Amino acid sequence: MENAKQTGYNFSSVDLLIYIWKKRAILIGVGLIAGIASIIISMLITPMFQSSVIMFPASNASISKDLLSQNYSGRQNVHGFGEEQEAEQLLQILSSEPIRARIIEKYKLMEHYDIEVSEKYPLTRLYGVYNSNINFRLTEFMSVEVSVMDQDPEYAANIANDISALVDTVFNSMKKERAREAFRLVEREYLEAEQKLSTLRDSLVFLSAQVSENLKTSGDPTSNLIKAISENGALYITMMNMVRYETALVTDLSLKYKEARLESEQNLPHKFVVEQAYPSEKKAYPKKSLIVIVSTFTSLLFAMIVLIIIDSIRARVAIQEEK
Repeated sequence: MENAKQTGYNFSSVDLLIYIWKKRAILIGVGLIAGIASIIISMLITPMFQSSVIMFPASNASISKDLLSQNYSGRQNVHGFGEEQEAEQLLQILSSEPIRARIIEKYKLMEHYDIEVSEKYPLTRLYGVYNSNINFRLTEFMSVEVSVMDQDPEYAANIANDISALVDTVFNSMKKERAREAFRLVEREYLEAEQKLSTLRDSLVFLSAQVSENLKTSGDPTSNLIKAISENGALYITMMNMVRYETALVTDLSLKYKEARLESEQNLPHKFVVEQAYPSEKKAYPKKSLIVIVSTFTSLLFAMIVLIIIDSIRARVAIQEEK
């Protein structure tokens, strides 16, 4: 009667240990079965190897301003490491479509991942596998890690290194497209200003020659000078001021022209590679020991919960039968 009235299982730690001891045969059997099954399953899983590239972003400083700026305090260091903003930009470039498309095409990942073109949504599946096997992350040291998982260690290392190399290609392609357009605009303004300055200088030389010729004519030199100044003085001063203005403008545009040309031609790296990827000798996945431990523990926990539920139901049934 007293045993039948115990319908709950509010175990203390000692009660729980006693209960486990009583059910040890069942739990040991479940543990053995779960352990053997998890070992077999882990052996059937295709092993994956991981390779990684570690890189720091380079500073976004302009090479033209760094090399051509006359004000040293205003110069930027193109050889310095980038900060958080540059690191986030580097992550965006690594995740961009141009890099993904080139890697997929070069390594024939559709075929490598056993994805049929005729199946439903092949690209969606391809991108899903790509994103699960190829990851980019910002480390605590503000560097960027490119990690690639693949069943072939050579493949993993080569893909990681190629992704790292493609960063500069994509980055420079994006910047050059804008820089070339800026260079064309500055070049046009510079050539027009230079042509205008040349015309003004020719006109000034011609005017000076006219004044000199008038001074050499017969008659009173003083009256000739006064006449030359009254007829051409205002025009001469105006043209001199225009020449000074255009000279300053051409000088300024010349510096901008050189800066724009350097920007359109530069191919500087946008990252500093700290560690290249190499083929891993040891698989990264699956971790057999971890799979066996987790699977066995989960199975034992589930089995104990089921046993408690079954015993609780039996106790309640016994109480109902006695009533």
